[in-house]
Amino acid sequence: MTTMDSFLQTILIILLVYYGLKIIFKFSKPYLMKYIAKKANERFGKAFGGDPFNNSSTKTKEEGKITIDKSQANTKTSNPEVGEYVDYEDVE
Repeated sequence: MTTMDSFLQTILIILLVYYGLKIIFKFSKPYLMKYIAKKANERFGKAFGGDPFNNSSTKTKEEGKITIDKSQANTKTSNPEVGEYVDYEDVE
């Protein structure tokens, strides 16, 4: 009977460890994800030259002042060597 008792004791310990780790990870996951996101933000900030969420130009603008940043106009032109695009429909 001692073999059966030690077997049940081993199964019980395995189950307790499994559910214990499951509960610990459940409560530590938000902190772990926050830490990982913070580190990823630091690495991307270094790679691309700064933090995109701490833009210094937005802090220097006065409140209520409207500014318009003009982007380059769409300069796509068709290649004359290719020809003209013709839109068509299939007729059944």
